[in-house]
Amino acid sequence: LGLDMEELEEIEEDAGLGNGGLGRLAACFLDSMATLGLAAYGYGIRYEYGIFNQKIRDGWQVEEADDWLRHGNPWEKARPEYMLPVHFYGRVEHTATGAKWVDTQVVLALPYDTPVPGYMNNTVNTMRLWSARAPNDFNLRDFNVGDYIQAVLDRNLAENISRVLYPNDNFFEGKELRLKQEYFVVAATLQDIIRRFKASKFGSTDSVRTVFDSFPDQVAIQLNDTHPAMAIPELMRIFVDIEKLPWNKAWDITKQTFAYTNHTVLPEALERWPVDLMEKLLPRHLQIIYEVNQRHLDHIASLFPNDVDRLRRMSLIEEGGTKRINMAHLCIVGSHAVNGVAKIHSEIVKTQVFKDFAALEPEKFQNKTNGITPRRWLLLCNPGLAELIAEKIGEDYVRDLSQLTKLHEFVDDDLFIREVAKVKQENKVKFALYLEKEYKVKINPSSMFDVHVKRIHEYKRQLMNCLHIITMYNRIRRDPAKLFVPRTVIIGGKAAPGYHMAKMIIKLINAVAQVVNNDPVVGSKLRVIFLENYRVSLAEKVIPATDLSEQISTAGTEASGTGNMKFMLNGALTIGTMDGANVEMAEEAGEENLFIFGMRVEDVTELDRKGYNAQEYYDQLPELKQAIDQIKSGFFSPKEPDLFKDVVNMLFHHDRFKVFADYEAYVKCQEKVSELYLNSKAWTKMVIKNIAAAGKFSSDRTIKEYARDIWHVEPSDLKIPPPNEPRDAAEDKTPNGTAA
Repeated sequence: LGLDMEELEEIEEDAGLGNGGLGRLAACFLDSMATLGLAAYGYGIRYEYGIFNQKIRDGWQVEEADDWLRHGNPWEKARPEYMLPVHFYGRVEHTATGAKWVDTQVVLALPYDTPVPGYMNNTVNTMRLWSARAPNDFNLRDFNVGDYIQAVLDRNLAENISRVLYPNDNFFEGKELRLKQEYFVVAATLQDIIRRFKASKFGSTDSVRTVFDSFPDQVAIQLNDTHPAMAIPELMRIFVDIEKLPWNKAWDITKQTFAYTNHTVLPEALERWPVDLMEKLLPRHLQIIYEVNQRHLDHIASLFPNDVDRLRRMSLIEEGGTKRINMAHLCIVGSHAVNGVAKIHSEIVKTQVFKDFAALEPEKFQNKTNGITPRRWLLLCNPGLAELIAEKIGEDYVRDLSQLTKLHEFVDDDLFIREVAKVKQENKVKFALYLEKEYKVKINPSSMFDVHVKRIHEYKRQLMNCLHIITMYNRIRRDPAKLFVPRTVIIGGKAAPGYHMAKMIIKLINAVAQVVNNDPVVGSKLRVIFLENYRVSLAEKVIPATDLSEQISTAGTEASGTGNMKFMLNGALTIGTMDGANVEMAEEAGEENLFIFGMRVEDVTELDRKGYNAQEYYDQLPELKQAIDQIKSGFFSPKEPDLFKDVVNMLFHHDRFKVFADYEAYVKCQEKVSELYLNSKAWTKMVIKNIAAAGKFSSDRTIKEYARDIWHVEPSDLKIPPPNEPRDAAEDKTPNGTAA
């Protein structure tokens, strides 16, 4: 047709239906589940407006609505034939036959299906996203007969449920609309699952067994954080109120069905819904949660008589102030398996955050280290490197990333070293051209590309990176003749619109960039770029071009991270703390092949015990003092000298993430980075060692572990026959001649 595929790819909008790591992880998991031939479904909400588009105006973040469906979405297919009702509000009647939830408001859930193809295996799974629709008699069946026009306009109220994604990452905002969204996706999905179960041969009525006895053998539901936690009381409501199962049997089936993945240990991120909101919106579910809690606490009291403090700590209901429901506790009690997303995180989950629960049922707690799909994060985004690897070890690594270890044989191969360096250089030139075309900024492709891209959050410590930039700037100005390894520092990411400190951090980075990039003494030695509107499609461009990956969260705060893995697979070296999956990356590649610095979890704990005093570091480190004084005095904001007073005040008086404590180690580690970068061959050898060690971080490996340890299904790497091939012909081709 004379169309250019690359041009078409550029036009397509991202489906930005998640906030950061958690949503992106789900997308990688869908890719791996299809590639491993698992009969798996991804369920979620079809938001009309996804994560906001970020504009930078005068250095500040400004949000714009993400009208991603404006030009239509060719990949989705509406399925009105599977539309389902979801109920809200109302009251509970207790009758002789059991509880009845009555006088509810109904919203319809309309499913849209998107195909999820496996890699070259003729498998296509489904992602089903629900959209909210008002029923046609909405507001017209009651007594307000008069105002027909207003009643039709009020349909928006129901349909607002799927209007917009809440833009918080690692932060809980207890709004009624958000709870509606969480219950909406859960209620529609569970009806869908049960309809499918009943239609299958497993669900057919057996004269001996209850219809639902085989349910946990046929259905596994993985809760991606606590956001779908209402699935636990909802499944109980269906079993007990509608299907009339006895409580104990229903609870046993429910527990065997659910498993819960914890994604964060930050207290402000944990979901704690007010009881009175739940009572208004979902009165029957609140009763069920109370009953679950009562039985749970009775059990604990029988094991630990007179330990009231333990009962308080382990309750699903938090007393004191407004009564709240702790959704993580609900998930733990209602699931047969609980996992963290990296070894260190799973240990923290077991020994700190949920230690009472782990003491009770240690076998329930597991680790499943996150992974990324090598199809998107190598083949698609970095075809040059993918091809180079295939030339050396064949193409099978795409489905079995552990085969990357074969690259160890080529660590000393001069030709291979040169080719790896060449691919990186080509990617850097391509990205530099993109930046010039889209943002009119010129960068030097021979400088080190030092990249820090992720959501803006205090715990991720973009501020520490900023202090390092200021320190480099001051060193160049102090001694302009001294050899300095040129750097382009690229920082990108979105701040939640209501997160004041994160927005100030963006402004500070842009203010520092303004000064650094316009100082003639600095020239091309140091460039600072804030990358606007960081998103998946932009990650696919910047990651293959990166030399240095910044993974510098305070030890014990980043559950896993997955960007770290993407950079490793794409030939960047990592500067990072011993946090999240960085620990396992260092384990796989050898700690000497990453730039590891700073406090370990134990050091952070010890510092908390003795008390963190930021002033101490400020007084003892002249370069830190100089940088802070510049921020404080308005050196970077001459028109508004006290613009950053909140940031400085936070750093001195309530910095939970201890930026100053790791500053010195970070700057020293960065000096080692620059030193190695001067030796291109040594640098590239280290890159090859990293790529060779990245195999563990495929989401295929992660999903195999979920499948075997939690869902109890076997992945199949059997290629099913294409639809155009007769079945018997395909059966002859299975390895041992038996039908698949």
